[in-house]
Amino acid sequence: MGASDEREVTDFGYQKVPKAEKARRVREVFRSVADKYDLMNDLMSFGVHRLWKHYAVLLAQVRPGQRVLDLAGGTGDLAARIVPRVGPRGEVVLADINEAMLAVGRERLTDLGLVGNVRYVQADAQNLPFPDDYFDRVTIAFGLRNVTDKDAALRAMHRVLKPGGEVLVLEFSKPRLPGLRPLYDLYSFTALPAMGRLVAGDADSYRYLAESIRMHPDQDTLLRMMEAAGFERCRYHNLSGGIVALHRGFKL
Repeated sequence: MGASDEREVTDFGYQKVPKAEKARRVREVFRSVADKYDLMNDLMSFGVHRLWKHYAVLLAQVRPGQRVLDLAGGTGDLAARIVPRVGPRGEVVLADINEAMLAVGRERLTDLGLVGNVRYVQADAQNLPFPDDYFDRVTIAFGLRNVTDKDAALRAMHRVLKPGGEVLVLEFSKPRLPGLRPLYDLYSFTALPAMGRLVAGDADSYRYLAESIRMHPDQDTLLRMMEAAGFERCRYHNLSGGIVALHRGFKL
């Protein structure tokens, strides 16, 4: 395969697929799991994903009146925590490329009575349909690894942030705790597909999710990618021994 051909393919889990094909496959994965997504998150993480998201929102220090983009916001788990913090004078935009996930998020926030200051937008993280310097915060939780061109997505997030704004990327990463990696691999490649088959009726999607975690850049690589996209004062916080990392960067 020549160099030009290499540029036209990307990772879909452990497979190499055409770049144009990845977005379609990712949409199919999340369309398949949308109605069981929150339940599976609780089962897969033993509920700890709620603590990871709570920590991310605490560090975001969202204030009343601010405008926040929750990108790849899916079922609204993060947005539900942010909406009360911006108050009636603020706004939260829940954006996701997948219409099925976005519909679940809209239903969830509506059921919680979180209406009026929430907007729902179906959007590709690589080509955000928002003006420059528009948001005070951009959050993305467990979505960046599914984006075909992560560098383009990071540049887009930087563009739509106001000067002084902050991006927060919560994502699975590489375990740093000694001895944790083999246990984590065993769990990921046996328990996750089994749970996916039993609960969501879809083992393949959860096998892909486990593989996509392994193909995602490690903590330091993602930090350098954020810096290359223009973010400054970048840093990360390892959570659960590095299974998850919260990356932060500012537009100055």
